[in-house]
Amino acid sequence: MQKGLIGKKIGMTQLFDDNGNFIPVTVIEAGPCAVVQKKTAEKDGYEAVQLGFGDMKANRVNKPMKGHFAKNDVAPKKVLREFRLADTASVNEGDIIKADVFATGEKVDVSGTSKGKGYAGAIKRWNFGRLKETHGSGPVVRHQGSMGACSDPSRVFKGKKMPGHLGSEKVTVQNLDIVKVDAENNLIAVKGAIPGAKGGYVVITDAVKKA
Repeated sequence: MQKGLIGKKIGMTQLFDDNGNFIPVTVIEAGPCAVVQKKTAEKDGYEAVQLGFGDMKANRVNKPMKGHFAKNDVAPKKVLREFRLADTASVNEGDIIKADVFATGEKVDVSGTSKGKGYAGAIKRWNFGRLKETHGSGPVVRHQGSMGACSDPSRVFKGKKMPGHLGSEKVTVQNLDIVKVDAENNLIAVKGAIPGAKGGYVVITDAVKKA
């Protein structure tokens, strides 16, 4: 990837283009992100940069992390993420990366943690259909139904879609268009929805499938 940022989801709104068409957008507070650490192939076996986002009180950081931040004279950060950039040589420890690294019209991938739904049934979790509601199907119209065959193979196959925990997992939405970049306030508006609730942390990177 060429560039990446850590941000926080502010919420959704709408913008208007030059023709008067409205565009649904998600506003992200992207940066400023500090370069906390720079990893090299000689020392770490691969090249990457570690970015930090969101200031944190010093008394809430343990001693190992205090030393990690103090090594490069960076204030303690809430969120740390690694980015394998194509050109790590141009980035130095202690640098501040802001939202203006992205421009209007670029395509990006946004990763975040989806909203947790708790324990969900097969209809909500996997979009199963209901059973018929006549002729004695009883109070089980939202149940899953048969799990599989009977005497052979006498078991339920692994990966069978069943009720269980839904949400609260990493989700990436690809090829989102950047509609507007407010460099002064470190805000990026991307077209469409992104994973997670308001206030959730997200990672913005170059689109890997762009034309």
